[in-house]
Amino acid sequence: MKKNSLDKSKIKVLLLEGIHENAIQCFRDNGYTDIECYNEALNDDELVKKLQNAHIIGIRSRTELHKDILQKAPKLFAIGCFSIGTNQVNTQVAKTLGIPVFNAPFSNTRSVAELVLAECIMLMRGIPEKSALAHKKIWQKSVKNSMEVRGKTLGIIGYGHIGTQVSILAESFGMNIYYFDIEKKLSLGNATPVNSLAELLKVSDAVTIHVPSTDFTRNMISRDQIALMKKGACLINASRGDVVDYTAIAAALKSKHLAGVAADVFPVEPASNDEPFVTDLQGFDNVILTPHIGGSTIEAQANIGTEVAEKLVKYSDTGSTIGAVNFVEISLQANTSKQRFLHIHDNVPGVLREVNNYFSSQGINISAEYLQTDSDIGYVIIETDSELDRSVLKYLKDIPHTIRARILY
Repeated sequence: MKKNSLDKSKIKVLLLEGIHENAIQCFRDNGYTDIECYNEALNDDELVKKLQNAHIIGIRSRTELHKDILQKAPKLFAIGCFSIGTNQVNTQVAKTLGIPVFNAPFSNTRSVAELVLAECIMLMRGIPEKSALAHKKIWQKSVKNSMEVRGKTLGIIGYGHIGTQVSILAESFGMNIYYFDIEKKLSLGNATPVNSLAELLKVSDAVTIHVPSTDFTRNMISRDQIALMKKGACLINASRGDVVDYTAIAAALKSKHLAGVAADVFPVEPASNDEPFVTDLQGFDNVILTPHIGGSTIEAQANIGTEVAEKLVKYSDTGSTIGAVNFVEISLQANTSKQRFLHIHDNVPGVLREVNNYFSSQGINISAEYLQTDSDIGYVIIETDSELDRSVLKYLKDIPHTIRARILY
């Protein structure tokens, strides 16, 4: 082992919100020993305090890493979102600070898809309302508004990782699948794309939403869109809380335009199980409310723990940014016969020249160099044959427009 090998015992890992044991084990198996874990989210003051010394942080959906927090994390070099989405992180600010953000876009898709299909069946059979009445000692055995899903049309908004899984499962139940996505997608099975959201809403007996939270999707289902839906249709939202106007949904439930609704996500969600939960959808017997548990299965959390931790370890060990949502991507394996440096900088002319000039002026041969840029940053990985001490970092960090520099080994 080189005398300048990465000392992983000095890298502090902070894991919040009860991240699965698989993640902890992954770090330990790869030599990381300074791991601090919490079962809950921290308030901003506590978070800032913990981030004074943390190099890597892992979070789920309750922790928000906004601009003010990120700017007070001097040592942080990687963020892991142990979830599909990354809305809880200001990814643009993280990028400008030289911090890649990793997530798990695949690991809980099956869990969410299964919940959506189960809710679709329950709503179309009128089970939530019948169950609520039975709890009130009312026996209502009736076929009214109780239908098989076979032969019915399911409309999927957002045909990505989860939308396609829902499509496959629903088709196996005999449903007709239509989907709308702003990008061209390859249809799976007999799924049929439509040209507009309006067209999808008009033909669907049940609608399920699987889109990220953006300016484009915010309140994409509101009063005007609900009016286009079939009378007696059902709506399921397991994506993001702000893509649906729940006040408008409540009005449609009161007027009986919608036969049932299932919601797993909400615009404002409690930070812990001890906080009260309030939504316009409470009080309806034909509404299924779940506390953001679409991906909360044992299998999904185990898979997410492994997937995100592996990405964080690989970045820390080798500089590979494959899978980062906000960063240029470079994929490299470890090369312990060389010494490796990482340099992240503003994407302006002359920075790479200064980096190369330093090494050449010291008589240091660069054996390999890998560069990727986008409109904001440049990321270069440099390998040398020489055995250099950490004083090299001081010069690299002093180059104008440098954001971050690290020596790996």
